[in-house]
Amino acid sequence: MTVHCIPQWLSQSLHLHITRPHESPGASLSSQLAAHPWPFHCSTFFSCSFVSLSIHSPCLSLSVPGPCEPEDLIDGIIFAANYLGSTQLLSERNPSKNIRMMQAQEAVSRVKSPEGDAQTLTEVDLFISTQRIKVLNADTQETMMDNALRTISYIADIGNIVVLMARRRMPRTASQDCIETTPGAPEAKKQYRMICHVFESEDAQLIAQSIGQSFSVAYQEFLRANGINPEDLSQKEYSDIINTQEMYNDDLIHFSNSENCKELQLEKHKGEILGVVIVESGWGSILPTVILANMMNGGPAARSGKLSIGDQIMSINNTSLVGLPLATCQGIIKGLKNQVQVKLNIVSCPPVTTVLIKRPDLKYQLGFSVQNGIICSLMRGGIAERGGVRVGHRIIEINGQSVVATAHEKIVQALSNSVGEIHMKTMPAAMFRLLTGQETPMYI
Repeated sequence: MTVHCIPQWLSQSLHLHITRPHESPGASLSSQLAAHPWPFHCSTFFSCSFVSLSIHSPCLSLSVPGPCEPEDLIDGIIFAANYLGSTQLLSERNPSKNIRMMQAQEAVSRVKSPEGDAQTLTEVDLFISTQRIKVLNADTQETMMDNALRTISYIADIGNIVVLMARRRMPRTASQDCIETTPGAPEAKKQYRMICHVFESEDAQLIAQSIGQSFSVAYQEFLRANGINPEDLSQKEYSDIINTQEMYNDDLIHFSNSENCKELQLEKHKGEILGVVIVESGWGSILPTVILANMMNGGPAARSGKLSIGDQIMSINNTSLVGLPLATCQGIIKGLKNQVQVKLNIVSCPPVTTVLIKRPDLKYQLGFSVQNGIICSLMRGGIAERGGVRVGHRIIEINGQSVVATAHEKIVQALSNSVGEIHMKTMPAAMFRLLTGQETPMYI
């Protein structure tokens, strides 16, 4: 069984986006990495409408590996398949690969009849192009489903079974379009609706590969439509630019100052919570850990006077938090309830992170994706990562201008048209929502 996050792409004009071109559905992981040596980190896979600010693998621009001729995918190709059914799942915003595998298996178990039982199915023609995926009744040619390519988030091929996982369209009045949760629940606990379509075909792997190739071809067409020759973005040229740039990371400034690295002793009453809210530092941090985002008035953390919002917590009672999932770190803090003394190792940092991206020419895209001011994905080794950009951060300022109340399209325009040194200030999006009163703090 293979499960792949579809390369997400969205241009402002064409409604296309791409964030992980190295993951071609149906290909083995080793072949993906060999063909596309610049992987992306993608923190949001199915709930963001991205505007393309990403630098994509140049080798993808020079050749489009896959089972189909690119011209055929532009016009559209058809595979014969049996449609077994669809089911809706609830998922966290950023599920892990293991969870995505479990989701695909869950969809199959719901839809596919047990071995030996009669299976209800419909013979269909599966139409795949660089614009959309349509499901047509093989007998009547009536359209049963019509999904824009950008809405496909994952593909799983399990033997002769193909599972297409798509974002579920939701009313615009729903918070972030796709939340089904208890009001005030932490971001990590919110649930999003995803629709899973299950098909059976002898060409299951070819179908998965063809959809992945469609994203790649569509990206080339997007470049050409915007006056960029894909062959101009050669891997050597981009590598040369990267090699001339020094790594800029705001954390280095704070971590290298010994006065910022502190060991603190906090006093508290037995049965009393520490009274903090923590958030992830964001992928791209020099040390992935948690950040103090809020403190409860009168709580032990606030009473101590030793902590500030923005402090990065390295360890608690000699237990390192570096590299641990947010939920694990929260569990460690909750476990302090019956203790009367807590030892913290922290690095004092301001809540706002400084970013410096060096972009020598407009033909070099920025290497990250953004939605409503929030950085959704980041290319490893790109100019954005070298400049200190972090996934999950809210952009506060661009080149000295506040963008807190700026529309999404204007943020994209400001970034797209920037060249030379691009200065930004960011902070974890969850912290931003807390500080601006958009979310109620859940103290632990």
